[in-house]
Amino acid sequence: MSPEHPPWWTRAVVYQVYPRSFQDSDGDGIGDLGGVLQRVDHLADLGVDVVWLSPVYPSPQADNGYDISDYTGVDPLFGTLEQLDDLVAALHGRGMKLVMDLVVNHTSDEHPWFVESRSSPDSPKRDWYWWRPPREGMAAGQPGAEPTNWHGFFSGPTWELDEASGEYYLHLFDRKQPDLNWENPEVRQAVYAMMRWWLDRGVDGFRMDVINLISKDVGPDGALQDGPALPGLPYGDATPSVVSGPRIHEFLQEMHREVFTGRREQLLLVGETPGVTVEDARLFTDPARGELDMVFQFEHVGLDFEGSKFRPRPLRMRDLKTSLGRWQTGLADVGWNSLYWDNHDQPRAVSRFGDDSARFRRDSATCLATLLHLHRGTPYVYQGEEFGMANAPFGGVEDFRDVESLNHFAQAVAHGEDPAEVLAALRRMSRDNARTPVQWDASPNAGFTTGTPWLPVNPDHVAWNAAAQRDDPTSVLAHHRRLIALRHDDPVVASGDFTMLLPEHDDVYAFTRALDGAALLVVCNLGPGTHDLAGLLPEARGAEVVLGNLPEDDPAVLRPWEARVLRPVR
Repeated sequence: MSPEHPPWWTRAVVYQVYPRSFQDSDGDGIGDLGGVLQRVDHLADLGVDVVWLSPVYPSPQADNGYDISDYTGVDPLFGTLEQLDDLVAALHGRGMKLVMDLVVNHTSDEHPWFVESRSSPDSPKRDWYWWRPPREGMAAGQPGAEPTNWHGFFSGPTWELDEASGEYYLHLFDRKQPDLNWENPEVRQAVYAMMRWWLDRGVDGFRMDVINLISKDVGPDGALQDGPALPGLPYGDATPSVVSGPRIHEFLQEMHREVFTGRREQLLLVGETPGVTVEDARLFTDPARGELDMVFQFEHVGLDFEGSKFRPRPLRMRDLKTSLGRWQTGLADVGWNSLYWDNHDQPRAVSRFGDDSARFRRDSATCLATLLHLHRGTPYVYQGEEFGMANAPFGGVEDFRDVESLNHFAQAVAHGEDPAEVLAALRRMSRDNARTPVQWDASPNAGFTTGTPWLPVNPDHVAWNAAAQRDDPTSVLAHHRRLIALRHDDPVVASGDFTMLLPEHDDVYAFTRALDGAALLVVCNLGPGTHDLAGLLPEARGAEVVLGNLPEDDPAVLRPWEARVLRPVR
């Protein structure tokens, strides 16, 4: 990465659209491409540079579109391929790019590739997926006969028995999401051809779902190994065999050569990479290696639970600083960070990391946004985050739709856990918190649909919505506009070095950004108390306020959930 000519995406901000919940244009209660087209001006007004579109491909919707049955189409649920072309044109016409979500670790079990693979052990596509016989000495269907003991990411075993053939197929996620066998070169070439097809159609890159799971640790004889036992479960941990496997870099470099050669400069390539370390990320994002531009890592969103996200614990801000600071330092000279608080898989940031009470919701939402956007990396805004959407008040388990949450509830209760406690954890951490419809206005169903929404609208939409904030200069929305503009306008924000300050402080998160003699001091109070700013950071005395989230008052005192971007006196 050239310091003199940094890539365009160092100055960019990405906005994630989860189309099912963004805007419904036809009254069926499900968001669609027509709805996204209706809201393009909102995105342009916000100032974002890239729209990341979660899957709209044909799908049985077992995992809300992350189970794809046709890689080169649009599900009628969401509209038509022509509407997707219209969206590309509308975004390009306003200076924005479109990045498609791409799921190539697995397909739907209704994808023609898997239907053919399943048709016979002699099928020419049998080896396109991971088929294995029962464990040696055991009969198919017998408890424990699965080829390995792996526990799935959505609970239960990772192997599903096919009664017709007596063999099992691998699915790290839902049973309707069989894993593709990337060891087979025909699989890889079919995926690359599909990716070229989308680029030829005008899309500007890909966010690649769980891309570091595509290489499995398979022996020369095709054997897969059991994982370490998981406490309290009859299964083992699959991650040593499936996370960043032995051929992952080979596969990504081959993809780069086959798909992106000759059109690389204007594209954005992002990999979702659960379980990666800083050292892994340096390899994935080193420009000289030709793999990815940046990765999504999960370290900082794993600090407030123990083992499983449904076993929450209080977050210590010092732990958050340690984690984010490690990634800033680790990718300072090689690679690049993705910056995010929430997305379609995470609960709402203001409820999780901030304070969504009436008193502090606006202040904590803007404080968290300031903290995120002023780090070194590319910020991602998840739909509704820009005006402070919060977790929803789910009642019983019947109010949830997410397969991960429902599977966990059933399994936990079956193992004797208190249903009330399991439900409390779901309310706090379920992916459905991110998937309630976007709150556009105070009307019934928040302006999302004229029908019955597929997931209930958060009742707080009457006060917390985009329309109420659009013309309010003190709103969360207005603050996001200013943060995005600052990244565009100030090279220090886009490219400056990062230095952590006050690493042991329990509430105040402070750091500097510096480039070519220019510097910014960022100070965020992540708590309800007040602090002596001048005493903590003497360099803040007399500093110019570049951007703040609260009205200017006493410059020496940092108020609850206050964030300031300062230019120190030189």
